[in-house]
Amino acid sequence: MSSTIVISIMVALIIVLLLVGAPIKPMRFLAQGTIKLGIGILFLFFFNVFGGAIGLHIPINAFTVIVSGFLGLFGMASLAAIHLFVLP
Repeated sequence: MSSTIVISIMVALIIVLLLVGAPIKPMRFLAQGTIKLGIGILFLFFFNVFGGAIGLHIPINAFTVIVSGFLGLFGMASLAAIHLFVLP
């Protein structure tokens, strides 16, 4: 599926939700979860950019994104500790 189709479907869905309305609680839960996952991806990206200079690399996958997104900096610290001490 091309990116223009995906973007047009997302825009259409947003317009439908704005016109019809959406249940507040589930949408708020989904929005907060999506924002946290986005922050987790950014944490991992910048950690890999700056940690690459000293030999640290944490792969960006679903587990690490969830841990770093929902636990924040403590999650990043735990992933780095696992990388340093558990995985030789």
